[in-house]
Amino acid sequence: MNSAALQIMDITSLKAVLAELRQIILPSRFEKAQQPEPGTIQIGLRTLKGLIWLEISWQADAPRLVQISPPSRSGSESTLAQQVQHGLNQIALVEIKQKGFERVVEFRFAKRPGSPVYRSLIIELMGRHSNLLLLDNEDKIITLGRQVRDHQSRVRPLGTGDNYVPPPRLQGIEPSSKETFHRWKARLSLIPMSLKQALQETYQGISPSLALQLAGEESKTAQRFLSLSVLKLSEDQWHYIYNRWRDWLTKLENESLYLYFDGPTPFRFWSVKSNNSRTSEDMSLSLGKYYRRLIHSKMLNQLIKELEYKLKRIKANEEKHLSEQETLLSRTSESKSLQDKANLILSQPSPNSELIVRAQKLYNKAKKIKRSSPIIKERICYHKNRLKSIEESYSFLEEISTSKWESDTEKFERLIELSVELEDYQASSTTKNQSRKRKLQRKKTPPSPLSLKAPSGLEVLIGRNHRQNEWISLQKARSGDIWFHVQECPGSHVILKASNGLAEEADIQMAADLAAFFSRAKGNRRVPVLMVATDHLQRVPGATPGTVRHRDGTVCWGEPLRGLKHINV
Repeated sequence: MNSAALQIMDITSLKAVLAELRQIILPSRFEKAQQPEPGTIQIGLRTLKGLIWLEISWQADAPRLVQISPPSRSGSESTLAQQVQHGLNQIALVEIKQKGFERVVEFRFAKRPGSPVYRSLIIELMGRHSNLLLLDNEDKIITLGRQVRDHQSRVRPLGTGDNYVPPPRLQGIEPSSKETFHRWKARLSLIPMSLKQALQETYQGISPSLALQLAGEESKTAQRFLSLSVLKLSEDQWHYIYNRWRDWLTKLENESLYLYFDGPTPFRFWSVKSNNSRTSEDMSLSLGKYYRRLIHSKMLNQLIKELEYKLKRIKANEEKHLSEQETLLSRTSESKSLQDKANLILSQPSPNSELIVRAQKLYNKAKKIKRSSPIIKERICYHKNRLKSIEESYSFLEEISTSKWESDTEKFERLIELSVELEDYQASSTTKNQSRKRKLQRKKTPPSPLSLKAPSGLEVLIGRNHRQNEWISLQKARSGDIWFHVQECPGSHVILKASNGLAEEADIQMAADLAAFFSRAKGNRRVPVLMVATDHLQRVPGATPGTVRHRDGTVCWGEPLRGLKHINV
């Protein structure tokens, strides 16, 4: 399967999904709505078999209507989600309408099956013009996903309270399986252009992906075929594509569509070969998983780049402050020379009042510089500690980026946590109220470090960001637990919960191996790891979360490759 690009949901996939959804969710009762991200809403419909979730998106790069697995609770407080929740609360979905080759779907709701239509949810899947609209029983817009102002569209501006106006009719001819070969060929070859242009400009519903599917079973061959001029096609080539055209239309009209993840496009809903493997689960659910996987991957890469840029900017800022303080510290050596100058002035036989004032100023300046030295050294230490913490953030980000044993969803959640942590580095630009609010929000969601079982059955906790490091090392730790961290290198804190039982040699080795793996030294064969009783850990005052100091540590050796094996077990 070619998953390099995100395939747009065209009329074929929309008709296939709607045919299946009619069997699954008619009738059903609206129950929940949430908006997990801009341009996407998820609605829960209660059927006799349970709660079915649909995802509706009007994002320009991936407009879609698909079924999804039960999602995590996210975005129920958004304005759009609350308006949809209020407008459709506990009413029944009684009909799903879609006409011809229009990518406009109408979900009709009534107070109960058999009653007049009370609300309509309009889903327009038209590329960058996609939208979601909730209408009342008089077709007035209650709320919508995207306002369309007069300056954005003179043809069809859309806003709350306006009467709903359907989009302009599609240009071109509606495809029909009853059209003869000669009439079909004559229409396509009327104007000299490529086969792809002829198909898309002559007929409705011919997306780029469908054109590829009609042209062949292999992507490059199909692309070459579509690029040929209609005037240069042989009679055999015309018959070849016409037969595929008829096969597609027959299956579309009979609603005998199935989802295949093969062929010239990432997915398709029809195939000439009857022996092709098709998905065994619901088509709409499989398609939902396809979109969610690729969208998560895209969002993941985007968030990684954003965090890399943010870390780079924060690091440069800290290095600038450190350099400034080091420059100030170098000037403190001037204190003695200023004092010597003042002594030289006053050692003259009879200094006048002007010389005495000048000497006094030099003494005061020397004292001021001398007093500033401890403060400057403290600031230098502060900025160095912050730079160490930033290096640990780089380590966490690198570990997330290269991890092959986590799902994109898990990675995304960890990146969000890391992104929130980076706000702490910019505390100087955050008001006290905002900082207090953020701390209160964090208290509601306890950290969730990685937890593994040691050979003896003891628990091993691995912190994968600053907050988790702090939590497992200082808050969750009990007397008897053992702390592991790679020596002089950024990485995760690892805690062996030896307070729950006697730790064996294999347990200690496993914890050391895991500490080596979750560090920036993971590329080495063997790594020195510090082993310290958690009773001997102490938080560094004023430092970022997860910064600790220790005493009475022991050095052992860990092997990152063995640490990886412990995770993959």
